[in-house]
Amino acid sequence: MKLGPFDWAIMATYFLFVLGIGFALRRYTKTSSEFFQSGRAMPAWVAGLAFISANLGAQEVMGMAASGAKYGIMTSHFYWVGAIPAMVFLAIFMMPFYYGSRARSVPEYLRLRFDEKTRGLNAITFALMTVLSSGISMYAMGLLLNLLLGWSFDLSVWLCALIVLVYITMGGLTSAIYNEVLQFFMIVFGFLPLVLLGLHDIGGWSGLTESLQQVAVQRGYAPGAWSQSWAQMGDAARNPMGVEWFSLVMGLGFVLSFGYWCTDFLTIQRAMASESMSAARRAPLIAAFPKMCFPFLVILPGMLAMALHQRHQPGGFALPLKADGSLNYDMTVPLMLSHYFPQGLLGVGITALLASFMAGMAGNVTAFNTVFTYDIYQAYIRRGAADAHYLRVGRLATVAGVGAAVAAAYLATRFNNIMDMLQLVFAFVNAPLFATFLLGMFWKRATGHGAFFGLITGTLAAALHHGLTLPAGSTPGIKGGWLAPWHTYPSEMAQNFWTAIWAFSACFAATVLISLLTRAPDEQRLHGLVHSLTPRVATENEPWWRRPAVLGAIVLALTAVLNLVFG
Repeated sequence: MKLGPFDWAIMATYFLFVLGIGFALRRYTKTSSEFFQSGRAMPAWVAGLAFISANLGAQEVMGMAASGAKYGIMTSHFYWVGAIPAMVFLAIFMMPFYYGSRARSVPEYLRLRFDEKTRGLNAITFALMTVLSSGISMYAMGLLLNLLLGWSFDLSVWLCALIVLVYITMGGLTSAIYNEVLQFFMIVFGFLPLVLLGLHDIGGWSGLTESLQQVAVQRGYAPGAWSQSWAQMGDAARNPMGVEWFSLVMGLGFVLSFGYWCTDFLTIQRAMASESMSAARRAPLIAAFPKMCFPFLVILPGMLAMALHQRHQPGGFALPLKADGSLNYDMTVPLMLSHYFPQGLLGVGITALLASFMAGMAGNVTAFNTVFTYDIYQAYIRRGAADAHYLRVGRLATVAGVGAAVAAAYLATRFNNIMDMLQLVFAFVNAPLFATFLLGMFWKRATGHGAFFGLITGTLAAALHHGLTLPAGSTPGIKGGWLAPWHTYPSEMAQNFWTAIWAFSACFAATVLISLLTRAPDEQRLHGLVHSLTPRVATENEPWWRRPAVLGAIVLALTAVLNLVFG
């Protein structure tokens, strides 16, 4: 990429701005509550934009574009099936438990609902997941800087780690949230011109679908495999994702989606920082409105890249190859920016990617240091210490988390689409956890022993399924088959969906069975933690735009329309 002085000036201004926010807010983070929870003082709209932006890190921006090239418009299911319904469910049913219990984290809620060992298990697995997710972000940023500046991957990763470390230790969660709001607008302004220029070049939506039909036919799929989201879901062999409607709806739409949005502390932490119960419930719904539109900003560039690759002319756009001969889908966004953006505008696009990396990485690390400090260190290593001590531990945990994420970045190099790796991590951690939460919040008979051993059973089921299966064209190893390649799936994503289904089902069944065989919990201590024992939050006197049920109905109706239009 040939960056001009104006491009560098835009990037430098962004870095100075985010560091300035961190320095300005450092004076307001003198207690552990301010560092880890923002003092629970965020307005609903700030928490809502931070809620969506924390999920909009480099792994989503680059990963969803990569999936758009690899799987086509079926990637939109990660939004219209795999996000919106779960976000509505979180706002209406689950946020009253999280916010009302005054828990400082999701693992702490598990302690209140079940017992200490369930909390400890979730804290450890969540900490591991955030490290892996941070590593994926770092890997994506390493690729970007390698292409942008010509630096080696190793140097890029370590430099990114240092930048993130300095940024997070300054302002804690508050600076992360305000920078995530900034990142939201940077993504919109950086990617909208890319989509418009690409559509103009390819001949509009009709030109795009025509080119993608040729891609599908050349690869042996139905003509609409890259341009129709539902029409080819009757048979897994007819679409590039290699899934049929049941594994999509059950694996992604229910298990992975609800497992992520309803239990992942990374995003829930933003809603829990809201100034009131009403604001906390509206935050996911405010986030849902832009979330349903983001496929047009982050998936469409990948579809355009695949269409351009199919039309490849000498000197034109083409996706690069990895060492094993497969297409390197992860380079879709940087190459599209380089292909379409002139100097000046290129700086805006690159800064948008930098913004997504900074906010996504900060989101993972702030969640990690909170869970480590409250749910591991304070719970098991040193109880009753001074508040200043836990603040220091949180900053040290940030150093350790970033260091571990560097190691995880090298694991991501084994995948040609970082979203494949991310969904695999979610299948192991979030899928069984959602079964635990579902039973814990809506079945008062669920016990701590049932939850603990159910989580272990679900994770073991995920490992067993992964060890016995492989995606097509893969060799036994990190992608599966390390026990015995007993079954082959058409794609990594199909394997991930079924891994999640097995993990959820095993955890659900084991939790029910063990709960029935152990002593029922005391109902007195479950008030405010279980749906049937919690007073309903009154919203009748609120205006319609502040009622979660009304906002949720509007969001679901609009999402249904999008599924119909692009089905």
